[in-house]
Amino acid sequence: MMRKYISGLILGAGSSQRLGQPKQLLPFRGTTLLGWVVDQVQQANCLDEVVVVLGRAGTEIQEQVDFGQLKVTENPVFAEGCASSYRAGIAAAHPDCEAIMIILGDQPGITSAIIDRVAEEWRQHESPIALCSYRGRLGHPMVFAKALFAQLAELHGDKAAWKLVDAHGSLVQLVQFDLPLPADINTMSDFQQLESASSL
Repeated sequence: MMRKYISGLILGAGSSQRLGQPKQLLPFRGTTLLGWVVDQVQQANCLDEVVVVLGRAGTEIQEQVDFGQLKVTENPVFAEGCASSYRAGIAAAHPDCEAIMIILGDQPGITSAIIDRVAEEWRQHESPIALCSYRGRLGHPMVFAKALFAQLAELHGDKAAWKLVDAHGSLVQLVQFDLPLPADINTMSDFQQLESASSL
């Protein structure tokens, strides 16, 4: 039996309003914040393709981040929230994909090992939705099966995927990790805390 085709979807289109500069390009561990996430995704073995969705500062980001063989697509309406990036990513994904894995470009704590385990466990159960539980706290990456693509594309605003999680609660597969919830980087304070933790 052929394994189910999963397209990774890295959301890197955020406007960084609270930070005041493109957070995707903040320097981090010899690369950039988005570059680090991209490196982790490229080291994973269980995704069949990866689509990176860019929005604000897209040209500048492409000049500074090496995306290798990953597919890059632009979201011209990124200001409408992450739901618009779902639509852009799904539209750019391979037509044979059976599921998409949503990975946040501002969560450098998501590692290749986490990505691979979520993909492997989804393939075992093929639930409509799979997401991580970090010591009981729900988070990304999230996997949505193809049957929900149309509903994903119809969402609006930020935190939109959680609306589907809430609506289909009984169908959600949890992948358990004995790890702290990876932090989102939204403010300079968040970034400074990340740098402090990384230097320990």
